[in-house]
Amino acid sequence: MPVYVRPLILPGLGAFTLAVVAGCGGAGDQPEIAADAVSVTATDTACQVAKARIPAGTVHFAVTNKGAKATEFYVYAPGDRKVDELHNVDPGDTEQLTVTLAAGSYQVACKPGKQGDGIRQAITVVGSGGTAASDPRLARAVDEYRTYVQQQVDATLSATQRFAAAVKAGDVAQAKQLYAPSRVGWERVEPVAESFGDIDPKVDLREADLEAGQQWTGWHRLEKALWVKGATAGEERYADQLLADLRDLQQRVKTAEITPTSMANGAKELLDEVATGKVTGEEEAFSHTDLWDFAANVEGARKVYELLKPVVQQKDAALAQRLDAEFAKVEGLLAKYRSGDGYVSYDTVTEPQRKELSDAVNGLAEPLSKLAGTVAG
Repeated sequence: MPVYVRPLILPGLGAFTLAVVAGCGGAGDQPEIAADAVSVTATDTACQVAKARIPAGTVHFAVTNKGAKATEFYVYAPGDRKVDELHNVDPGDTEQLTVTLAAGSYQVACKPGKQGDGIRQAITVVGSGGTAASDPRLARAVDEYRTYVQQQVDATLSATQRFAAAVKAGDVAQAKQLYAPSRVGWERVEPVAESFGDIDPKVDLREADLEAGQQWTGWHRLEKALWVKGATAGEERYADQLLADLRDLQQRVKTAEITPTSMANGAKELLDEVATGKVTGEEEAFSHTDLWDFAANVEGARKVYELLKPVVQQKDAALAQRLDAEFAKVEGLLAKYRSGDGYVSYDTVTEPQRKELSDAVNGLAEPLSKLAGTVAG
């Protein structure tokens, strides 16, 4: 597995930043575990945490899977708000989740088989720590990124209003044309949107990820109706629900907690979104508009990097140079698949071409995983 970094951008919880480092599963490829890491032993029936009281600040969780099933590891803030998660800890593997936490009560959870609410344990974080950087350049970057996020959410709602109108009118051809553009803003700032954990599954859940008894709503339900059923009769209420959920996001994102490190971690998460869903073709299983999402994820990551770049250049000029080169490589490859105002259907992209795209994404993801540490250092 690649290095996997996710942000926490939650309102009312103080400044949290997170990084997930996932091992590759092979001998010698296990992640470096911090000396002060809190051990978590996951089995198919238990989730044992070595400490119940943890000092505030940077917390490393070293999760060892001693069960027979792959597991996931989560940290939850009060109100069952997801702090972040560690995906796909395979049997026998140890992987690390690093979280900067303010004082308070939390729960951690192991999810054997990657299903259900997880086996939970309470932890208490005490003391102080995790303050945001005071560099005025970083403060300016946060302000500009907050504006960018709001603009993208506003644009998403506007574009989705046009898409939903076509769905409700039964105009399948028009709705198909408007589907991918309606998702671009969302994909550019997806980590911020995902920090409001109840919204993401409502608007962006794939059919393959549905759990038993879960209602399917959002873009991908409408995508299937358009490309598989070829009709929208009976789907009108889901178009209305999508708009309602995006209006909710539009209001809630105004209070999102954004820090320089959460921005950097979010940029890396966007690359992980590409690697785990877009390059594989799993995200847009019916419309094959994956390259629209791919490009938007890269654009969102690039925006974060450009805002943080003055600090990165000062602290690690070599990293800035490498990021410039790797972004240019990915963007150059994407340009080959442009078609009009968008991109070719992903089912026309051959396996060797997908491999080339995947390699370029992985090449960018590695230096991008160092961005958060650089701006925080």
